[in-house]
Amino acid sequence: MVTLNRIYTRTGDKGSTALANGERRSKADLRVETYGTVDETNACIGLVRLHAGPELDAMLGRIQNDLFDLGADLATPEGVEKPAYEPLRIVASQVKRIEADIDALNADIAPLKSFVLPGGSAAAAFLHQARTVCRRAERLAVALAAVEGEQVSAEALQYLNRLSDFLFVASRTANANGADDVLWVPGKNR
Repeated sequence: MVTLNRIYTRTGDKGSTALANGERRSKADLRVETYGTVDETNACIGLVRLHAGPELDAMLGRIQNDLFDLGADLATPEGVEKPAYEPLRIVASQVKRIEADIDALNADIAPLKSFVLPGGSAAAAFLHQARTVCRRAERLAVALAAVEGEQVSAEALQYLNRLSDFLFVASRTANANGADDVLWVPGKNR
């Protein structure tokens, strides 16, 4: 159980923050940047939910909870020392569930014949914003995994990759199952 009774601690006043294992890192550290961008994705999804119908809202609510799990996963680097508690990690069943959500949403959408421009309905526009922030989080996670001594689980990377796919398909769902998509017309304004 998390207890937050004091919001400011002054421990970060000099530009460092604590990871879940207590280790101090710069607020500019790649791991901190990665889980911060996951948090930003979650905030974007919160905006989407203001405009989503009940089915999509329920899916997004589950995803927001998963993103807190992912943030906890990324904020708890694997180390040589065993922590006093079992760290929260993204697991394969969370990846599978998001794949099932993608398949369910995509079943009623016609295939694309062009790229989609961000827009259409408010929900779709916010979903595209969330998708692009999610892609940035994924790029940061891949970069973090490539740093010697840092680890990011395969499931965490898979989850971010599937989430951006989900957000794209959900944007089409929010645009009347693709009927209101704004399509890219190559060279239209030449």
